[in-house]
Amino acid sequence: MPSPPSTEGPSSTQGTEYTKRLTRLELPRWKQILHVQAPYRWRVRTLFGDREVLDVGCGIGRNLAHLAPRGVGVDHNAHSVEVCRQRGLVAYTTDEFPRTTYARPGRFGGLLAAHLIEHMKRPEAVRVLQGYLPYLAAGATIVLICPQERGYASDSTHIEYTDFDGLADVAEQLGLVVTRQISFPLPRIAGRVFPYNEFVQVCVKP
Repeated sequence: MPSPPSTEGPSSTQGTEYTKRLTRLELPRWKQILHVQAPYRWRVRTLFGDREVLDVGCGIGRNLAHLAPRGVGVDHNAHSVEVCRQRGLVAYTTDEFPRTTYARPGRFGGLLAAHLIEHMKRPEAVRVLQGYLPYLAAGATIVLICPQERGYASDSTHIEYTDFDGLADVAEQLGLVVTRQISFPLPRIAGRVFPYNEFVQVCVKP
């Protein structure tokens, strides 16, 4: 994962404040009652099926919960990883993961990087993802997700806007084969006003 800034603040994804922000956004009771995550849970489960998935940049476990019990998360923010564990999810810091029994070549049938790439410059994003490819089996499914315009503008920690062309470039640099590009949950035009519309790119590791 990228080296964290030296201080915490609105532009840092490393410290407690970012974890608190994710918690405020994801875990209020009204969102649980209305099941706002249901479409996203369905999408993630549909894309990966019964594969065991490595969730890179798992945050406080939004998608990791969707993947349970077949997901393993990794994140550079130790505070976020602790929230995942409190939720009963399997997650490790980037320092811990290489020492776990999960860190074996070819172990995973899938990799998810959701709302990770836009938090760094593209060369750094490629470098981070490259480091996890050895843990994927041949034919593994890789899903890359980034926010569209309104969602990108909503977070001061976002560094580089990445659309379908940008995601295709990441895949090419990683040697992955792009199989699908999806605007989800609404058509592409909605991304200008709806903060939760996403670019979803599905790839395969040859």
